[in-house]
Amino acid sequence: MTTSAPNRSIEFRNTTLGATIAVLRDTEPVGLADSLHKMLGGMPDFFNGEAAILDFSGITKAPGRVDWAGLLSLLRRYQLQPIGVRNLPAELSAAARQAGLAILDNLELRERPASETSRTPPPAPAPKAEAPPQPAAPSAPASLPNTLFVERPLRSGQQVYARGGDLVLLAGMSNGAEVIADGSIHCFGPLRGRALAGAQGNSKARIIATNFGPELVSIAGVYRTFEKGIPEAIAGRGAMVRLNDAGNAQTIEIEPQQLD
Repeated sequence: MTTSAPNRSIEFRNTTLGATIAVLRDTEPVGLADSLHKMLGGMPDFFNGEAAILDFSGITKAPGRVDWAGLLSLLRRYQLQPIGVRNLPAELSAAARQAGLAILDNLELRERPASETSRTPPPAPAPKAEAPPQPAAPSAPASLPNTLFVERPLRSGQQVYARGGDLVLLAGMSNGAEVIADGSIHCFGPLRGRALAGAQGNSKARIIATNFGPELVSIAGVYRTFEKGIPEAIAGRGAMVRLNDAGNAQTIEIEPQQLD
């Protein structure tokens, strides 16, 4: 199950306000339902109650009407909570307000990669005694990639995002956990849950695991889910996930690896 960006009727982006932007290219619930199923594998808890802003800038031809009840019901099925709309044709604004949506065209939203922060807030830093100012440590050159190491197993509900580089899981992750990296993901242990590499479009990123068994993998926005089970040749074994963009369609390929 793979979906390349040009064929999607809906696309999701995150903002600094914590709301997900759902960029619509179609307003018909039937067509959107098919796209969401292909993208997310029908997993009803993918978004876990996140607020959503519906962006109509991707609509090439303005619809005469929008089935707001069907559209909102579909998004709520995936635990998205629509709160407002952007770039909606003026003639449709009154119906959107009646459906309980705010018009947010004047709200400035800066987009960021999905899941930039963990759902679990970090602990507050302990108070520190005042100390004389110290010389600032020299910063690393911007050209050097970052690698984030996670030494403990990730449990269900936990999220980790490796901004600008690779993510290395030294103890694996459980079902219900989610990891995202702008670069590649390396998992030395059970790979469960959702793993998304190349989050900002790096099609050369990889996902490499010593014990393969995720719910969903993604490279540069192209997804594959495993609701029918992991293929026997790679289930519980070493595997590498990469993006094959040969030809007109991008596809996810998974290759067995001898990683013992």
